[in-house]
Amino acid sequence: MPESSEALDALRRRIAQEQKLYASPLIQVGDFTYGQPKVFSWGEGTVLKIGKFCSIAKGVTIFLGGEHRPDWVTTYPFNALMSEFAYLKGHPKSKGDVAIGNDVWLGSCATILSGVSIGDGAVVGANATVTKDVPPYAVAAGNPAKWIRYRFAPNIIEKLLTAAWWNWDDANLFHAIPLLQSGDLEALLHYYAEKVAPHKN
Repeated sequence: MPESSEALDALRRRIAQEQKLYASPLIQVGDFTYGQPKVFSWGEGTVLKIGKFCSIAKGVTIFLGGEHRPDWVTTYPFNALMSEFAYLKGHPKSKGDVAIGNDVWLGSCATILSGVSIGDGAVVGANATVTKDVPPYAVAAGNPAKWIRYRFAPNIIEKLLTAAWWNWDDANLFHAIPLLQSGDLEALLHYYAEKVAPHKN
């Protein structure tokens, strides 16, 4: 078996090649996150932050803005399409940055709108349209996306968020992979308490 640092570095390099597609200062992507969402921005200056170890399925679309104005007489963006009216501000608009936590799974063809925060460990179902925040370890699906359930009990979620395995050093992460890819939550939390927590700053 390869050393932990060698194995994880190889994976990190492989995924980093894919992440080069996010060549924008407005997009920040954490280590080991894979997938190639379509990201749309119309110069509103909003930022997309995606955490570590996220799984982004094919067809995911993220809007950092571009929302039309149903509160105005017309939803048509004259100011964006005609230089004579560029002085008219506020259209298209953005509801703010998009923040996607760590260990998030975005299902196939999900759509994320501006101003949304998706918590660590959350799951967004295929074809969902996320218009509101999704809490950590929640499962959300539908159009618009609605909370379906939590992946784990509240006390377990709190412990998982405290453990924050995505921030562990490579050696502990490597040794914990069999626990991470199992349903044995207690074993993972025990590993954290014995091996990781005593060395946290």
